[in-house]
Amino acid sequence: MHAIVGFTLIPIGTGVSVSPYIARVQQVLDASGLHYETTANSTNIEGEWDAVFNTLRQCHEAVHAEGAVRIHTSIQVGTRTDREQRMSDKLKSLEKYQPTGLA
Repeated sequence: MHAIVGFTLIPIGTGVSVSPYIARVQQVLDASGLHYETTANSTNIEGEWDAVFNTLRQCHEAVHAEGAVRIHTSIQVGTRTDREQRMSDKLKSLEKYQPTGLA
């Protein structure tokens, strides 16, 4: 089953800046071969359910290996049974509702 997952991984007790940990997460995502997009506050990833959730597990393992003893991750999951939908499809669908010149 194809899934689009939004997640925010937060290492706890590691200090104010989490950038080094999120950079490690991006390395895991790069190695996964899955399509992902990182934003200022979260990351979106898409692919087959098992591959996505295996990659999320690897993200946790990598951040723990970097010294984070505790991690909190919020996850949003979207799936469809009528067709396979990509993140880009969802954004294109939204564009038709944008007033001209604002998109």
